[in-house]
Amino acid sequence: MRENVAVKRAPGPEVKSSAEDVIKSFLKSVDSAKRSEQPYRHWALQGCFPPDSVDDVLALPFDAPSLDGVSGKRELHNNTRKYFDVENRERFPVCEAIAQAFQDKRVTTHIEKSFGTDLKGTYLRIEFAQDIDGFWLEPHTDLGVKTFTMLLYLSRDPSHHDLGTDIYDGDKRHFGRSLFAPNGAMVFIPGNNTYHGFEKRPIKGVRTSLIINYVTNEWRAREQLSFPEAPIA
Repeated sequence: MRENVAVKRAPGPEVKSSAEDVIKSFLKSVDSAKRSEQPYRHWALQGCFPPDSVDDVLALPFDAPSLDGVSGKRELHNNTRKYFDVENRERFPVCEAIAQAFQDKRVTTHIEKSFGTDLKGTYLRIEFAQDIDGFWLEPHTDLGVKTFTMLLYLSRDPSHHDLGTDIYDGDKRHFGRSLFAPNGAMVFIPGNNTYHGFEKRPIKGVRTSLIINYVTNEWRAREQLSFPEAPIA
């Protein structure tokens, strides 16, 4: 069920693509997704959002956070992370459109059927990630309170083609790397072997992506959620 809020828009042009446009584009990308079984089941998607939505996300006025010489875990920089939370949904039409799309029953049902997960009672969390040179992430699984993970790549710098997500086997040995293609994504259902991360390597400019999760009620940082009072039905 959608949460109704009084929306106060930030100054500037209205969003070019509606929630309905995002839904149609995402469902189409899921239907044409390519599945891989090794080292764990995951999917590669293309054309996830309408191009106008990608433009609007990339235009969001959020500065890339400084690493201050520290990396390895995103939670080390919790005070500078950005989300499509209630505040940003109110400020930016594109945040509202994308959040409403992933809250929509048509999307959640299709995710459940296509990827084999149960989203009932979970909450939508969308993080706007901006990674700069020096960034790296140790291998981790997302297992626990996350029931779905989608890593949606956005930045269009040609040098970012090799900045996809690093994939590891159950012993944390490097297995491969997803393709970083603008408006493409990697999807997996967190399990005890879904190790992924980011090997440190040069990043020109800002590596921009969205991290889309559905999390259980045990998620403590409620302020990060798009609809903290509206679980997926």
